[in-house]
Amino acid sequence: MRRRQQPALVPAGADAAGPAGSIDPAVVVRTEALTRTFGRGPAAVQALRGISFSVRQGELVAVCGRSGSGKTTLLNILAGLERPTSGRAWVAGLEVTAMSRDEQLRMRREQVALVFQSFALLPMLSAAENIGVPMRLSRLDPDARERRVGDLLELVGLEGRGHQRPHELSGGEQQRVGIARALANNAELLLADEPTGQLDSHTARQIMGLIRSVVHAEGITAIAATHDRALIDIADRVLIIRNGQLSPDEGASPPDQTGPR
Repeated sequence: MRRRQQPALVPAGADAAGPAGSIDPAVVVRTEALTRTFGRGPAAVQALRGISFSVRQGELVAVCGRSGSGKTTLLNILAGLERPTSGRAWVAGLEVTAMSRDEQLRMRREQVALVFQSFALLPMLSAAENIGVPMRLSRLDPDARERRVGDLLELVGLEGRGHQRPHELSGGEQQRVGIARALANNAELLLADEPTGQLDSHTARQIMGLIRSVVHAEGITAIAATHDRALIDIADRVLIIRNGQLSPDEGASPPDQTGPR
């Protein structure tokens, strides 16, 4: 497993540029005045309103806010799944908002790991085979792939369960497989959108602890959109989004989550 030195944190909104405007290599994520508007005219909805922040290598950052506040839109832009209306974003030193669709796809295969609320496992494949899919796509040597799958099953606590298919696993176990699959190609950034949304509170706490341990064990950076107090409590930093804007009271208690989706 890779281990990277974890440098000091950068406050949200801090300048991540080095000399002559270069990006500090210790900064894995940087956004600059991101906006995203859906629709036009009086019916237009501003999902993001000038979001600027940076995340350094080795941080676990929780993004919280009411449903519809812009959390998922922000993660989609960082993953290259959606384009902003204006503004820029960099991931691992690359300007994702300036990439072509093919370049964004390559980035997701090689540098960005995605964890979904719905697990998104292939039902006819075993846990080990699901984890191995990204490595097959990248044409990793079969022996190296088998070793990596074994290491990842151990990392997420599923040794001996690799032969099980998704329907034979609990919800928590399926999410563990999803996390292991996301890490398969040694990504630099893990993006998780409500990773415990379909889990009970006890299992959710276990998954949150797993994400924390994965950040340390793999030496990666993680950003998770969440309503879950358990992840908020163990995150290095909390970014609160209200009405599409970062709240100035970073680190404060999250807003009430009872609003409609």
